[in-house]
Amino acid sequence: MQIGTPLRPNATRVMLLGSGELGKEVIIALQRLGVEVIAVDRYENAPGHQVAHRAHVIDMTNDLALRALIAQEKPHLIVPEIEALNTVTLADVEAAGVATVIPTVKAVQLTMNREGIRRLAAEELKLPTSPYAFAKSEAALQAAIDAGIGYPCFIKPTMSSSGKGQSRITKASEVKTAWDYAATAGRVNQGVVIVEGQIDFDYEITLLTVRAKNAQSEITTYFCEPIGHVQKNGDYIESWQPQMMTAKALEESKRIAKAVTDSLGGLGLFGVELFIKNDQVWFSEVSPRPHDTGMVTMASQRFSEFDLHARAILGLPVDVSLREAGASAVIYGQYDTSNLVFEGIEAALAVPNSDIRLFGKPESFVKRRMGVALATGANTDQARARAKLSASLVKPIAV
Repeated sequence: MQIGTPLRPNATRVMLLGSGELGKEVIIALQRLGVEVIAVDRYENAPGHQVAHRAHVIDMTNDLALRALIAQEKPHLIVPEIEALNTVTLADVEAAGVATVIPTVKAVQLTMNREGIRRLAAEELKLPTSPYAFAKSEAALQAAIDAGIGYPCFIKPTMSSSGKGQSRITKASEVKTAWDYAATAGRVNQGVVIVEGQIDFDYEITLLTVRAKNAQSEITTYFCEPIGHVQKNGDYIESWQPQMMTAKALEESKRIAKAVTDSLGGLGLFGVELFIKNDQVWFSEVSPRPHDTGMVTMASQRFSEFDLHARAILGLPVDVSLREAGASAVIYGQYDTSNLVFEGIEAALAVPNSDIRLFGKPESFVKRRMGVALATGANTDQARARAKLSASLVKPIAV
């Protein structure tokens, strides 16, 4: 593996499609390895724009705009960091030998919408999942619920992230509102929603799964320690590592994660979400990129999920070892404003073994993630308490 020099003709160039807080950390990790990085997003001054060698703002679902930018920048690797992309364009670009799409075009196409990945997991790989159905109208949604999904259930857009467009409903009178929200709040309105029956699970985890080359240049699957997390309306609030679980449940989690990621192929880190009850495990979702709950690894692991992703996609060896118990807690904007300041940072960083990351997003919303507090401890309980305390001491103020 050769890595060139940034901003020189021999540079190794990586283009990120999507440059939010997760993309920003991937960019930093790539730059530490001497890679030239181009950050692309749909709005100006995205977090990743602020640290990349070059930044662009385009509609990444637009075929002509995406092709023109790829032709201009000539990246060796294209790393999708969001779902709202023109995957047909990416498939054409890779087929023409212009660039390699990470982890694979198949992975990007299947995971950009819940229908593709759910059918792969449940129908092709025969993995355990929650009961589900897809609906193209409010009437079809109601019919699917009545036919066996039942209440309570979850209504989600087929393409969204961070809980956007998701609802949990418990009765028929809530179906219309859930349909309207799912149909309008997703990343791209596909005219299709997924309804999932509620599973009686004890907890849920993210199993960060890395496909990387070993010392013999063979693609090998590695697993980070499981990450526990709390979500509300599909959006993560806090996470911790490691999540304690039975040996049998952990092995089954690894089996499911490996089956899914082997099918998707390629190199890189995947965030596999799973439901756990005693020794039982159900597949939920997978992201072919670093996961928001995995921000805890910036404190808990020797190499964060972002470092692991950067190394893996470059064909370099990885080390998934846990350093110590850690936790993360979200810092919300609390205001709808484009002029936010933060106070209380001194107090937040005075919490033992704590750290914070402020993402630098140019616009704040009441429930937009604007930062995250990180902490370590003797165990996850102590780490969680420290992370939540540190996050609570950061005070966003609209000015």
